[in-house]
Amino acid sequence: MISELQGGVTDDKSDDGKSVSTLNFGVNRPTISCIFDYGSRYHLRCYIYQARDLTAMDKDSFSDPYAIVAFLHQSQKTVVAKNTLNPTWDQTLIFYEIEIFGDPQSVADSPPSIVVEIYDQDTYPAVHHIPGFETEPASVLDESADSDLPYPPPQREPNVYMVPQGIKPDLQRTAIEVSAGDQILAWGLRNLKSYQLASVTSPSLLVECGGQIVQSCVIKNLKKNPNFDLSVLFLDVCLPREDLYRPPIVIKVIDNRPFGRKPVVGQCTVQALEEFCCDPYREEAELPEMRADDVSLTPRDEVLIDIDDREPLIPVQPAGGMTSSALINQPASLADLHEEECVDWWSKLYASLGQREKCRSYLEKGFDTLKVYETELENVEDFGGLSDFCHTFKLYRGKTQDASEDPTVVGEFKGSFKIYPLPDDPAVPVPPRQFHQLPARGPQECLLRIYIIRAFDLQPKDSNGKCDPYVKISVGKKSISDQDHYIPCTLEPVFGKMFELSCTLPLEKDLKITLYDYDLLSKDEKIGQTTIDLENRFLSRFGARCGLPQTYCMWWRDQLRPSQLLHLFALQRNCKAPIYKTDRIIFGDQAYSLSDLEDGKPPNPHLGAVEERLALHTLRKQGLVPEHVETRPLYTPLQPDIEQGKLQMWVDLFPKSLGPPGPPFNVTPRKAKRFYLRCIVWNAKDVILDDLSITGEKMSDIYVRGWLVGYEENKQKTDVHYRSMGGEGNFNWRFVFPFDYLPAEQVCYVAKKEHFWSLDKTENKVPPCLVLQIWDNDKFSFDDYLGSIQLDLNCMLKPAKTAEKCTLDLLESGERLVSLFEQKTVKGWWPCLAEEGETRTLAVGSSVDGLLVPVGVPLAGDAPVTMPSIRWGTLEVKMAEKRILAVSLRLLTADTTPIALPQNTPSVSLLQGKLEMTLEIIGEQEHEERPAGLGRDEPNMNPKLEDPKRPETSFLWFTSPYKTLKYILWRRFKWVFLVIVLLFILLLFLGIFIYAFPNYAAMKLVKPFSLSQT
Repeated sequence: MISELQGGVTDDKSDDGKSVSTLNFGVNRPTISCIFDYGSRYHLRCYIYQARDLTAMDKDSFSDPYAIVAFLHQSQKTVVAKNTLNPTWDQTLIFYEIEIFGDPQSVADSPPSIVVEIYDQDTYPAVHHIPGFETEPASVLDESADSDLPYPPPQREPNVYMVPQGIKPDLQRTAIEVSAGDQILAWGLRNLKSYQLASVTSPSLLVECGGQIVQSCVIKNLKKNPNFDLSVLFLDVCLPREDLYRPPIVIKVIDNRPFGRKPVVGQCTVQALEEFCCDPYREEAELPEMRADDVSLTPRDEVLIDIDDREPLIPVQPAGGMTSSALINQPASLADLHEEECVDWWSKLYASLGQREKCRSYLEKGFDTLKVYETELENVEDFGGLSDFCHTFKLYRGKTQDASEDPTVVGEFKGSFKIYPLPDDPAVPVPPRQFHQLPARGPQECLLRIYIIRAFDLQPKDSNGKCDPYVKISVGKKSISDQDHYIPCTLEPVFGKMFELSCTLPLEKDLKITLYDYDLLSKDEKIGQTTIDLENRFLSRFGARCGLPQTYCMWWRDQLRPSQLLHLFALQRNCKAPIYKTDRIIFGDQAYSLSDLEDGKPPNPHLGAVEERLALHTLRKQGLVPEHVETRPLYTPLQPDIEQGKLQMWVDLFPKSLGPPGPPFNVTPRKAKRFYLRCIVWNAKDVILDDLSITGEKMSDIYVRGWLVGYEENKQKTDVHYRSMGGEGNFNWRFVFPFDYLPAEQVCYVAKKEHFWSLDKTENKVPPCLVLQIWDNDKFSFDDYLGSIQLDLNCMLKPAKTAEKCTLDLLESGERLVSLFEQKTVKGWWPCLAEEGETRTLAVGSSVDGLLVPVGVPLAGDAPVTMPSIRWGTLEVKMAEKRILAVSLRLLTADTTPIALPQNTPSVSLLQGKLEMTLEIIGEQEHEERPAGLGRDEPNMNPKLEDPKRPETSFLWFTSPYKTLKYILWRRFKWVFLVIVLLFILLLFLGIFIYAFPNYAAMKLVKPFSLSQT
């Protein structure tokens, strides 16, 4: 019977030492007795076979367990199993002459309980009860006479009875091959911590299972070579056929110290043995005898790989870090040149992720892609955790004080097991050994390339909710810190770095990649860390040391060509060597043809030899690790179970014994290029008239303001065209907008400080959009907004050639789109639109017979709104939420008559004006070769801008009083002025006449001069 052991020892005493019964019944409780008429004698046999996963009670990580079985007033105990947490007692405890009072039928229905307790024996008198192990299984008793009792079981030693056959599990002779050593192939011990203040220098291995023990040889110097000289151990043991009763494998690491001391410095219990069971008689290909080291990547001379020195491994390397698939012919057009600039390694990554907006036409050209794993490479199900040959087992040490605590991890054991049955008849030959073709056990010098691509979902570490991450890489005692190139103010940094290190396997097997948050005044804080076992990748038969690309081109970064890798693969898998034909290859009873591989793909003149391409195609069909990017979670020791972010990267591992590898990939992040947008505003037309002159005329003081989205601090504006009476404006004004642009992603790179106290700039990516606005200038109030247009430089509206053709119908035509980066220069007329929620006025001339309200979006079959004919006036349209709410017609000779439109009126955009412009994109070098100043300033060239020919009425009234009188007052009120002058003259003559007439009349009447003469 298997019972689940439950924890806790109950005591019949309370905290103050009094018994529970005393507390319940009082101090002077009456005596209670139970009288039975008769009793029965019973015979009890307890079969104690084994226990699992006991708690370590000794400092050497083990216990000396024994079991005590108590039944009524009798108890017995088993023998003591020394130094184990998984004891197998295989013992029968016999209780004689047990008298139980009461009715036998009642006893049979409700038998007394049997209590089994597990204790740990110490050398001192005290005996420790192992906490959490006590049970009360039900028992079945038979009342029998002495003559009817079964015979006692066989004795293993005096008074120690074994569990009889038929009760204990059926045993089978089983072989266990122990591959004790390197991760996956080179077996040994790793990262052993010191024991009792002394380093572990000469460890050996004890493997125990089913009472049998096998010991390995002693590692002479753990620091120079942590692998065992004899790698394969064999253990012949009898194990139960049923997996339920199969005991675990216990691994003990012993340090062989002076004076005969051999302390246990670490132990490991392997519970699940099903994954190590195998069939020893599986079919194997018939191959000639070969040495084990012939198929390993070791520095020995007997490697059976013939590298042809006559043909260079990397004949020609392309420039600029292009990928193997990015080898294209020279472009013949400007658009092709622009496309070629966009092809890089990041194009391959974005194409593999399905982000077509960032890779442009990469997939259409038939270039390679890679595999992006959302987890670590070890967790990919197809590769079996990269433990296809041996596994990694953690070694523990120490006494566990609490059941919830984990014992201290003191190292790792690298090894594997092969479990298979052996024949019971000694005359039958044993099955063949399972561990063969093992790699060399010596240290291996390797070149390590770590590609750190990007991280995302990082935990913020700064007060602004972001962090300033940088990478630190360490392997063994070597480390590289990229602190000087930290990326400020981001939770999704793009590193794009390749780090190159040398390491010695298995001495320096753990690659640690740590992300830190840079702080100026305090210590840098760790964001998260991930650890990669390089030894597993190096020894895995899935080819994890360097992923396989899709095509064999000139850009080949591995040390071995595909044909050499295929030959090595055949040796490792005991397969027949591949057979090469003209256009196909035969491997493993399957044929792979070149037509199946390359039919339907664009021709690539840079492909390698046919034999190599076929070999690569065959390798990719064998389930090996492809060219990839893995996503690894980041953790911290303070919060080991909480993910701190993710890191995308991959590792290439090259043994130096095979020669130098190919050039690395260029994964440098895309750098923005400096471009200059030159915008020349020539003229404006049909701008709405927003002001009234002092004489009551409609007019506007027009100027144009422009900027690039993301560069609002570099806003520029033209001079003012004063007193535009007909909506025309003449400027001849040049805007020059510098910006940083990523051609591959078609976005602008903007780096600016969020606050004036910020130490670093925050990087953002925004689309390249030019915003142009028409404003009405006011001297004594805020300027009035009239209209605007926003142009996406990558997909902008193609302008009209003349102002008459510039209508809002251009917005409805999706075919009239052009990229300024491909076209370089565009000139024409663009419409300026109204914004929602505004009330705007559209000028109407007398030559217009009818007004058509322009529609900015397709009407889906609805007819546009047409207003009645008018001779001269203004049409006011109130807009909100992109819908016309009300239209009012104001005539010069009539009152305003509102015209209500139906509720289903389609959304519209109102034409606010038209701008004639020239847009030109140039690079930084061309900008220096062909300079041009802002506005009409020097250097006024490329092209030279003349002063605009504005009408004489264009002036500011209070700075030009003469022109104000001439062009405003005189032109408007000249007849009034003439009448006033005439009236003034008449009144002047009348006044003179009135003033002089009395005197003149008196003189005529009196005639004083005549009297004097007389």
